[in-house]
Amino acid sequence: MSADLFKAAKDAMAKCHAPYSDYPVGAALRSSSGSIHAGCNIEVASYPEGWCAETTAIAHMVMAGETEIAEILVMAQKRAKATPCGGCRQRLAEFASSDTPVHLCDETGVVETMTLGALLPAAFDLEV
Repeated sequence: MSADLFKAAKDAMAKCHAPYSDYPVGAALRSSSGSIHAGCNIEVASYPEGWCAETTAIAHMVMAGETEIAEILVMAQKRAKATPCGGCRQRLAEFASSDTPVHLCDETGVVETMTLGALLPAAFDLEV
């Protein structure tokens, strides 16, 4: 894990909008080009609508014209080793391989690194 991913996720988490859950989350991903794209969770009044930090980071990556995730880091303010939710695991699988590292953090840094395949062993796939 690079310190730059951790800093980007932590900075993003500080900008979250979570008035309903009070559960700030930050995510940062490194694309295959080496660019970093970060995101935070953003809640709306029709909770649980809104979007997760991982979704926001993916959106920033796609808007930058990139489509491949090399690694991702996730952190939550109130829980060490918070993993992406099920929906975000599938969204990540759209842009990453099963071998893509997913770094899980606490407030000081990476606590555990898993592969996306370990987090989502039976990802939905349109290939037959």
